[in-house]
Amino acid sequence: MREPSPQSSRLALGGGLAAAIAVGTAGFLLGRESVPPSVPIATVAPKTFTPVPSPQPAEAATRVLGRADLLAIADIAADAFASGKAVPADVSSAAGRQFDLVLPFGCAGPNDPTATAMGWQYDAGTGTLRVSATPVIWDATDWHVRQGNEAAPATGFWINRPWSGDERCPVRIGEAAPTGTVPVTLPGQTLAIATFGANGALGHEGRAFETVQRVPKIDGSLGFSLRITGRLNRAVSGGPVRCVQPVSVEQRPICVIAAIMDEVRIENPATGVTLATWTVGRSS
Repeated sequence: MREPSPQSSRLALGGGLAAAIAVGTAGFLLGRESVPPSVPIATVAPKTFTPVPSPQPAEAATRVLGRADLLAIADIAADAFASGKAVPADVSSAAGRQFDLVLPFGCAGPNDPTATAMGWQYDAGTGTLRVSATPVIWDATDWHVRQGNEAAPATGFWINRPWSGDERCPVRIGEAAPTGTVPVTLPGQTLAIATFGANGALGHEGRAFETVQRVPKIDGSLGFSLRITGRLNRAVSGGPVRCVQPVSVEQRPICVIAAIMDEVRIENPATGVTLATWTVGRSS
């Protein structure tokens, strides 16, 4: 048997190695071709949120103050006065603000308008309706408000039920008072609205805001309303509310809201009808 020569052995080994390299290279190339191409991932831009601007103080200052707003301002002023504190900014900054105040009256039914500051009466026989609201005149020393070098008198109205911001008559609880009964005003008149000064008598010199009309029928189930519109004035340097305690510190402060009244109306809340309107002269 012939032994392979060294040269033929080297040739055989070299050929096997070359074949192995060729097979490996082909497998690598086939593997690369079999891998699926990568899919680009789309990037989504993050959502942007536009902040909603909060109401500016200037916008809030233009809102017309209603009954509940005026009662809240008066309560803050009364608390500060009773506590011996300075007038809060919420009170002093209210000077000059427009207001729309509703005073419900005649809730218990018809009565003699001449016997009370506010009332109404209806004569079914003649079909005559009479509704009136008489301003209160306070002496110059009642509120201790000075205009210039003199104490200023005041003319205005007591705000009935100052513990409630409701603009309508309260719901009757229990038995209603007999027709014609004059309601008794307890010593709870603690809040008023008034104009100050000799020229601030609402242009009526204390006379009643009264309307007499012929109507075939009347719905007085919700009483009537006295609506006063205007702007708050400064009673003192601290703002539009002036409080006093004429008896003692144990007494609830009695306060007045200083106002320049532009218009006074008598309305029937049951029908939404305005019975009469008076334009009040504006004074500075």
